[in-house]
Amino acid sequence: MPELDAAPTLDQVVTTARGDLAWTLSEAARARMQQGREVVERALASGAVVYGVTTGFGKFARVRIEPDAVRELQRNLLLSHAIGVGPPFATEVVRAMMLLRAASLARGYSGVRPLVVERLLALLAAGAHPVVPSQGSVGASGDLAPLAHMALPLIGEGEVELAGEVLSGAEALARLGLEPLVLEAKEGLALVNGTQAMSAVLVLLSHDARILARTADVAAAMSVEALKASHRPYGVWVTRLRPHPGAEAVAANLRRLLAGSEIAASHADCDKVQDAYSLRAVPQVHGASRDALAYLERALEVEVASVTDNPLVVPETGEVISAGNFHGQPLALPADAVAVALAELANIAERRVEQMLNPALSGLPAFLAERGGLHSGLMISQYTAASLVSENKVLAHPASVDSIPTSANQEDHVSMGTTAARQARQIYENALWVLAIELASAAQALDFHRPLEPGRGVRAAYARIRAEVPHLDRDRYLKPELSRLRELIRSGELLRVVEAEVGPLE
Repeated sequence: MPELDAAPTLDQVVTTARGDLAWTLSEAARARMQQGREVVERALASGAVVYGVTTGFGKFARVRIEPDAVRELQRNLLLSHAIGVGPPFATEVVRAMMLLRAASLARGYSGVRPLVVERLLALLAAGAHPVVPSQGSVGASGDLAPLAHMALPLIGEGEVELAGEVLSGAEALARLGLEPLVLEAKEGLALVNGTQAMSAVLVLLSHDARILARTADVAAAMSVEALKASHRPYGVWVTRLRPHPGAEAVAANLRRLLAGSEIAASHADCDKVQDAYSLRAVPQVHGASRDALAYLERALEVEVASVTDNPLVVPETGEVISAGNFHGQPLALPADAVAVALAELANIAERRVEQMLNPALSGLPAFLAERGGLHSGLMISQYTAASLVSENKVLAHPASVDSIPTSANQEDHVSMGTTAARQARQIYENALWVLAIELASAAQALDFHRPLEPGRGVRAAYARIRAEVPHLDRDRYLKPELSRLRELIRSGELLRVVEAEVGPLE
């Protein structure tokens, strides 16, 4: 069982979210937290005016709270702020949210008792997951509504999913043999003032999108072979003369995937001068999406190791500082960038599907049907891809440019970072389907080139796809087959098979 001391890595967050990894609070973290708590206690004893400790919240920052009401203030904060709506976040998102909030508090700059973090970790270890609605955050002052729902079970309120059953917070605690916490000054505010809802969505998305992006290179390589496109645009000199990191990585992947191609050798002397952009510019388009993913990953590495509370409690100086670390803009911008990046991976994949299904472009049978007319082949799969990429274009509208003031204009600029994260996630889900359609189309097209073999990496991908989806010799129900291909992408299974043949892709 790892100790929560330094920030967890992004991979540890994913493992915790999707498994049963449990954490304990380290002694060093406990000592740091105690030092921060002492700063809060001194401020209370001195009668100092401290936001959220001896005052109300937001527009009520000028309302003084009497010492005998500070516990009630913290409880009221959680109850009043838990007004999220919409479908609940997936369990994996809630687990990531709990770990990330615990990690931020454990840094010792939020002024809460170690007991608060220990209780969060206890719920996480027990598989007791607060029910957290996914809508209602404006991303500053942090993810107030989602985090309030996450925190309610600590005080015996809200709802908890435990062993497949949704219980009241009080009943869940009773089953676990835990007493509800009575929150002390600052603790309710510390639980809700942060970016952990958007961070949780984005950490999981970042992990999944890295797999999707490399698999998109595999799908593109299959389409290149299916359409007998030139391999020359992926040569070393091309990206050396325009060395964006993502483009260089994608070009290297394509060279590895296409190596040893009999198909390429078969059309070495053809009269085609140039291929369509969706084939010729794969390194430049896929690579730009890779660079956007790297932008998000760098931002998340900083965020996971950060303190996003307000006010900040600084034991080193004894200060309590009201500032803006809760603001989600550092994540909202890369989330929007990744939404666009994933939409573009789907866009160009759909164009390659059209290239393969259109006989005027491919030189292959129309819609890759064996007997066109009687059979429609993969005709409607392109319709579905077109629908999904059109939906993505709407979802890719940047949420971060739309700030609506809240709290009577006290909070006059907000990030909408959680909306950006949720939109990016939905685009990812749509992109999985589009890539599944491209894989199905490319495998079908490759069948028409047999006995010529594609490059080694493409050959490995083709074999794994054909283990799930046989050649389409007549019309049949295709949705279950596309679902299986989608899962091959999502799980990373297809990528693992290809990498076992050609080595790790970049």
